Amino acid sequence: MALALITTPANAHPAPFSYIDIELHEDQIQGTLSVHTIDLAHELGIEEPSTLFDERVLSAQYSEIKALLAAKVSLVDSDGNAIPLEFGDISPAQAEDALHLAFRAVGPPPPALTVDAHLFPYDPMHQTFVNIYERGELQQQFLFGEESPPQTHYAGTAAGVMAVLGTFVPSGAHHVLIGPDHVLFVLGLILMGGSLRRLALIVTMFTLGHSVTLALAATGTFAPPAWLVEPLIALTIVIVGADNLLRKPGQRDLRPYFALFFGLIHGFGFAFVLREFGLPTGHLTWALLSFNVGVEIGQLAIVVPAAVALAWLRKRAPMVTKRIAIAGSLAVVLAGAYWFVDRVLNLGSG
Repeated sequence: MALALITTPANAHPAPFSYIDIELHEDQIQGTLSVHTIDLAHELGIEEPSTLFDERVLSAQYSEIKALLAAKVSLVDSDGNAIPLEFGDISPAQAEDALHLAFRAVGPPPPALTVDAHLFPYDPMHQTFVNIYERGELQQQFLFGEESPPQTHYAGTAAGVMAVLGTFVPSGAHHVLIGPDHVLFVLGLILMGGSLRRLALIVTMFTLGHSVTLALAATGTFAPPAWLVEPLIALTIVIVGADNLLRKPGQRDLRPYFALFFGLIHGFGFAFVLREFGLPTGHLTWALLSFNVGVEIGQLAIVVPAAVALAWLRKRAPMVTKRIAIAGSLAVVLAGAYWFVDRVLNLGSG
């Protein structure tokens, strides 16, 4: 009881959040930075944060505050060039224990505006909320944590749509071409050859399968965890390669069914990449469509040359082609089995 009587009040840090409101107008970008005085005082080396509400102190610290925050916030246009920001007045908001710093950038907003904001890295729990407005309406929200990558807002214009296409089509193609598991799965499906109609059906079924689950997972409707999806992707590769080795002449060709149902699993894998890349909420449909188009371009870049080469070789040296198909299918099985074991062990331990 005696100790309770002699206790003194303690100042608690408010919620470790900062806010950036960005308003896009036809001829300029306007914005406001809202930061807590405790965070600013720490960065400025001021012992008592409340002194920042004093107009004289605030005026004396203005240049340092502006330089500090300007170094932590960046806006980048569609060409990757930094957009110069002009900082205006600082206004105290004592009820919020915060300061508001106005800024602007002269000139029409770019079709794709990339934002990066890590204001107070001294606090690993600190987060920055970014709200982007167009025509007075909230269009996009970003949340930046300690290790968050830059995020891009696409304008609600035709130029913005073109920027989405220019970003997500190459991203989809790139992901397929650098993903050895997806490449081996597609190659495993076409190693045994077939008519042009049969190969087209296989590719179409794979497209249909991964498009459905990509949309479900990327929009947050349904998304299984990575520890389940990644090993299953490896298992689909094993099954496709094993089917090639075990299927006898005259038996039913199950590759279109494999492409459809296993494509559902691969779609979840594509979604992991797409969500990390960042989905523009204002152009969600265009982003999904263009990413899928990119995936198809990547698939065709694999399927067409491989199918043409195998068809050419099959006419001239059918026995050599058969050996290549068997050796390739065996390689597919071994690679898929290795990835399956590796992912089960690594994802399970993680």
